[in-house]
Amino acid sequence: MKNMYKIFTVSLIVILFASCSKDTPSNVFFPDMYYPVAYDPYQESVLAYSDEETTIPFFKNHNGQTAMPPVKGTVPRNKYGVLPTELTNTPEDYAKSKMIVESPLQKDSTYVKEEVLARGKKLYEQNCAACHGVNGDGQGSIVQSGAFNGVPNYADRQISVGSVHYVLTYGKNAMGSYAFHLTPDDRWRVAEYVMSFKK
Repeated sequence: MKNMYKIFTVSLIVILFASCSKDTPSNVFFPDMYYPVAYDPYQESVLAYSDEETTIPFFKNHNGQTAMPPVKGTVPRNKYGVLPTELTNTPEDYAKSKMIVESPLQKDSTYVKEEVLARGKKLYEQNCAACHGVNGDGQGSIVQSGAFNGVPNYADRQISVGSVHYVLTYGKNAMGSYAFHLTPDDRWRVAEYVMSFKK
């Protein structure tokens, strides 16, 4: 009887060690829970958990891409009709941004200046006033505390609605980009509100 217990114990230990082998991992019954598939819209479409290429003709006929290119001649816009900016983060494009004197929001048929300025003011006070001041004079609470200095007074600067949008998008000097805080159309709203300080 003692031999049976010994054999059973040794067998159990062998089975336990064998089941922990890295060469033969255990079966995964719900792989989505362990290995989620995050699809990039421009990745080549493949079958999940497989090295095989897709056989779906719709994807195969478009170089395997899961997303289709836009129709020729079209330009992507957001729901407000705002085109993505073509300006890059260079000194030359910053100079070009100063030539933009009209917000693209004004071209939208639903444009109401009072509404744009009201939202721009709200966003400005939430994101900008701490440094730039509620009156755009560069005397926000952070500047008055002595933590920062050199924040410009908008009334003294040669700015345009385009250059304000550019700086909100890419940042300038000590100011960082607000592209992750504000949508492109909201950046135009803030820029329009900032221009109201010039008047």
